[in-house]
Amino acid sequence: MNQHLKQLIELAKIDNEIDAFEPQIEEANYKYEAVLAKRDSIVKDIENLTREIEEEEQKKRKNELHIQELSDKLEELAKKSNEVKTEREIKSLQLEEEIAKEQITFANEEIARLEKIIEAKKEQIEIAKKNLEEVEANLETVKKEVEEKLQEIQKEREEIFKRKEQLIAEMNQKALAFYQKIRRWAKNTAVVPVREQACMGCYMVISEKVYADVIKGEEIVTCPHCGRILYIEEEEAANE
Repeated sequence: MNQHLKQLIELAKIDNEIDAFEPQIEEANYKYEAVLAKRDSIVKDIENLTREIEEEEQKKRKNELHIQELSDKLEELAKKSNEVKTEREIKSLQLEEEIAKEQITFANEEIARLEKIIEAKKEQIEIAKKNLEEVEANLETVKKEVEEKLQEIQKEREEIFKRKEQLIAEMNQKALAFYQKIRRWAKNTAVVPVREQACMGCYMVISEKVYADVIKGEEIVTCPHCGRILYIEEEEAANE
């Protein structure tokens, strides 16, 4: 096989190895980001619950203030009852007293309802805080694992990059430029094998002449359909 073609095949394999690290990096980061997102979600829930409790507390204070106002009103009505003389005035005061008492009852019931809501939300906050502690503890563990994984990946990448640099230094620059031009659009399928007389890049069958040239491996041959660099695998060559 042509030496330049051998180098291109090797370079393509190295580039594929380098690109294969990206999904590993994304997976490692995703694991950490997922736990981070869970933590942020819990923090947000606690903030929302705290705000909702404050809103309920404000409603409760308004009802308490209303009860105080109604109580003061009942005291005034009680004083007035000693001063009224006509039956009509007495009935009017009694009606006001009944309305005020009903409003006090309603306000007390509303306060009781709000207190239950507040208590329930406080319990939710306590549960959320416990979950947050667990998630934060797990976050540190995951962060450490991810950092170790990324360091391991980086070390492997550096070793492969060294191989690539060494290979590039030995390669014919025209052949390298030709490969890089194809790789810009073909990505990791810039150099592909031929199987059963078909290009494994576009899966189109190539002619007998092109196939024969690929088998010989004396020159760099490209697919007439897609332009990718072709080569014959050892097993395929053995069957010819």
